[in-house]
Amino acid sequence: MTQASNAFTCMSVRAIREGLAAKEFSAREIAEASLARVRALDGATHAYLETTQQLAFEQASKVDAAVAAGNLAAVGPLAGVPVAFKDNMNLAGTHTTCSSRMLANYVSPYTATCAARTIEAGGIPLGKLNMDEFAFGSSTETSAFGATKNPWDLSRVPGGSSGGSASAVAAGLATISLGSDTGGSIRQPGSFCGIVAVKPTYGVVSRYGVVAFGSSLDQVGPFARSVEDAAFALNAISGRDALDCTSQDVRTDFTANLAEGVRGMKIGIVPAFMNAQGLTSEVKAKVEEAAEHLRALGAELVEVDLPNAQAAMSAYYVLGPCEAFSNLARFDSVRYGYCDPGHKDLGGQYEASRAKGFGPEARRRIMLGSYLLSAGVYEQYYYPAQQVRTLITQDYARAYEQVDCILSPVAPRTAFTFGEVSDPTEMYLSDMFTISINIAGNGGMSMPVGLGTETGLPVGVQLIAPPFKDENMLRVAAALETVYGPAPVAPAFAGEAPAVKAAPAIIPDAADAVPGVDLPGLLTGEGAAGDASSQVERAGE
Repeated sequence: MTQASNAFTCMSVRAIREGLAAKEFSAREIAEASLARVRALDGATHAYLETTQQLAFEQASKVDAAVAAGNLAAVGPLAGVPVAFKDNMNLAGTHTTCSSRMLANYVSPYTATCAARTIEAGGIPLGKLNMDEFAFGSSTETSAFGATKNPWDLSRVPGGSSGGSASAVAAGLATISLGSDTGGSIRQPGSFCGIVAVKPTYGVVSRYGVVAFGSSLDQVGPFARSVEDAAFALNAISGRDALDCTSQDVRTDFTANLAEGVRGMKIGIVPAFMNAQGLTSEVKAKVEEAAEHLRALGAELVEVDLPNAQAAMSAYYVLGPCEAFSNLARFDSVRYGYCDPGHKDLGGQYEASRAKGFGPEARRRIMLGSYLLSAGVYEQYYYPAQQVRTLITQDYARAYEQVDCILSPVAPRTAFTFGEVSDPTEMYLSDMFTISINIAGNGGMSMPVGLGTETGLPVGVQLIAPPFKDENMLRVAAALETVYGPAPVAPAFAGEAPAVKAAPAIIPDAADAVPGVDLPGLLTGEGAAGDASSQVERAGE
């Protein structure tokens, strides 16, 4: 395999589409080379839990048929693009484990709308990606199937909970991946891995088929190595879905204003964020540098106040666990999920199954949510947290009367090493700059702005848009991209990197559960997804 053919996952969406149109390569070649690259290199990162070779080949055949008929334009904006999905997104015929032993053998009977729309737009699905268990975490260390590693430094975390999604794109193991963001789980790993990571306004993308953490906070979004690629992905997955009552009829072309620049725009700076305790000097310097670049490009910098933002962390860790407790109650060992054997009574089975099926962080949040929703406590914590939510939303609304977009840090520091942050409270502080955006429902994204001067690791800046004006932050990000350039593939994975040993299987008895699906750990790459593609088509009807 040549270096060029091995790097389809490192190409942009536009380059792939132009190459297909010119018949320089086929979608089948893209699928074969991309899966081979994943098999060769993912043992180093452990970004993937499962590959979907047969589904990829079936999709490639459809794209190649469209090219042969001279009808590539009808396929969709992601025609031939290698894509992958966080493992809390159902994809028919594959495991959807949420990186938990509770769902280790669960096989999706249907497909999430975001995954279906990605495939309907022509994307070639490569597989499912690792995450923190049930999206509880900021480092992907809580996965029951092993941690994912940061491609920029394999001794460091990729962030979380969408760490597999970020790592795959940063290592060139997918062109586009989808993640979910409840309190920063797209933006923080995007910053740690040095790629573009977008959390749209709540409701822009359907949550149907995505296993819920906090239903009023969760939102799906793309990872990419360029702003344009992320915008193409948003065009594919956004819009109203009859299966999700919180989704909105979005008619925006997210690529339309990327070349307009920022001249005349007003960019908000939040002094409280820039002076926050725990913000490292190298991250602060990069945010200030990006602000000065925007000023030089013609934007006006305006200080704005978010007086209640300091309460966002407290409100989030009331609202999030309460919603998580409610959403995880369905895993009762009776209908589906891990069932501990040898119990004669249902109560004992239920207790043991949940104790062993859920990991420590999941149990911590379930217990906290249970307490916060109990009689006599609800009024003391949950109701005030909802009041704080309203105040934070109003703060952002007032800020957007003055500015078109807000610039801030994404995370207080660059990627930390495995085991370095062991205290749960300290781990929660990784999301100190991102949580308020989920509480208010605004759009936010991470834009890579180079490497920190002290650690030499990627740093991202956060761009925050008014509700349903996500094109504002994409426009600002595109302007910054003219300065910093598109995100590169992590150096160790650029080009024809040496093959590494495949990771072992991590889902017990998966072969017995679904003999036609490729096993996690990329054991052979020769499995099939059964009739998953036809199920995907039905889900999108």
